[in-house]
Amino acid sequence: MTAGRMAELAVAVVLLAAGVFFYRRRDKSDTYGSQGAVILFVIAAILAIHALGLMQYRPSLSELESMQERAR
Repeated sequence: MTAGRMAELAVAVVLLAAGVFFYRRRDKSDTYGSQGAVILFVIAAILAIHALGLMQYRPSLSELESMQERAR
């Protein structure tokens, strides 16, 4: 894992903690909760997925073989 990805994962953890903080301190008369906290949760999830490389394209063995045949 590169330093950039580790920093991105650290930012995701900080945003997740901030979302929990904002959600827990919401006004008790508010029945819906904090919309800002939910937005922070979504951003933290997207950052964590990107930092962990879960959406990276990894070609299958057959795709690699066909690319090698085309290069010849």
